[in-house]
Amino acid sequence: MSNTNRQTKLGVYARWRPLTESEGADDQIERSSVANDRALLSVSMKANDRPWTSPSAFKAVFEQEDGNATVYDAIVAPAIPEVLAGHNCNFFAYGHSGSGKTHTIIGYDFEKDENLGLCLAAGRRLFQELDSLNQLDDGFGLGIGFSLFELRKNTAFDLLNGRTECHIREGPDGKTHIRGQTEILEGGKVRVRPIAQRPCWTFETLREGLKQSLGKRSVGSSSIHDQSSRTHAVLKLEIINKQLVEARGVLIDRESELVPVGKRATDISIEEQSKGVIRNAEGIWVSNPAGQVNQARIDEAEAEKAKYEARVAAAEEHINTILLSSKAQCLGAKMVFVDLAGAEYHHEKGAQAPVAKQTSQERQEGRQINTDLLALKEVIRAWSTNQSRIPFRSSPLTMVLREHFLGSKDGTSAMIVTVSPAKGQYSATLNSLKYGSLVGVASS
Repeated sequence: MSNTNRQTKLGVYARWRPLTESEGADDQIERSSVANDRALLSVSMKANDRPWTSPSAFKAVFEQEDGNATVYDAIVAPAIPEVLAGHNCNFFAYGHSGSGKTHTIIGYDFEKDENLGLCLAAGRRLFQELDSLNQLDDGFGLGIGFSLFELRKNTAFDLLNGRTECHIREGPDGKTHIRGQTEILEGGKVRVRPIAQRPCWTFETLREGLKQSLGKRSVGSSSIHDQSSRTHAVLKLEIINKQLVEARGVLIDRESELVPVGKRATDISIEEQSKGVIRNAEGIWVSNPAGQVNQARIDEAEAEKAKYEARVAAAEEHINTILLSSKAQCLGAKMVFVDLAGAEYHHEKGAQAPVAKQTSQERQEGRQINTDLLALKEVIRAWSTNQSRIPFRSSPLTMVLREHFLGSKDGTSAMIVTVSPAKGQYSATLNSLKYGSLVGVASS
């Protein structure tokens, strides 16, 4: 592994995966990494007389022999103290299908600690630290709440709730909300649940829960990997306690109570206001002198709505009080891991790798994935350079990640660009490194 110690807002790393059994050892891309006076690494590579050198953009380059434990120690482990200090941290894996993104972020071996993906390795270390804190003060009662959902086109799917389809919306508060299907409850209550979060009080519970939920993730066919993920997976680890979990449950109930009351107030306002207008013979809406708007009825409904809105606000304030008054400054801190979908790159002419047949839906999804990844690059560049306008609305992916970018001002953020050393994947590897270079240069 080659690395530097330069501090950047978002560090970009490159990781070469090992060759597969079907890829010959003599059929590798020639490559090297060099540091310069900017203390960031540039990557050079060559295959089939096609040389290319990146700008100085990478904090470290991991070679084929570097396992997940090495990557974790270099990138994620230094962020653990930041999370314990109450800061949020974000980690992304970017690359073409089959380059090792899921292996890096999630891992395929859940039993051997040295093979754990970055998210589980972080969860294991966090539980060790939280156990120590809980022994110091019985009142802490700290654990980890984890949520896992995937984004496919414009929809989120909650993997902790039976892959329930959820809608992505921007609320009047400017925040992005991910909501599941509407449930009609007794008394006219309407509940719209957010993405599920599962409280875990031991690492084994977290490991088993993640293993079960990952079985519901979607796969499809790409030109590179016949079982590549066609979705972005977003996994969040948040430090919680029972008081915080209970308070959030109360908030969901208060919001459910508000929905029918708010709808009734809106319906009454429309009904009464419509009395004041009438359509004339020409079909034009004009003032209706005979119509009498019952303003008292409108005011009564609005007052009732305001009462329920106040209950929602009180529930939100209670959550904030729990977070701010806790003696554990890490309460509410998050680590977010994003396993980005494989970018859809075409093989270079003459490549021998097999090409899987895609359906029209998968081709459409591939185009959306590329749109998402382009939007993410632009958001990272704007965020890293402290621009006044950050284009979060450019795609559903960046809308969902908005709160995590804005909430990680003082925490570590990193992108790991996973690439293949096989000559047949030269074009895909080149495109991935170009993407990482643009992000790395902007962040430096």
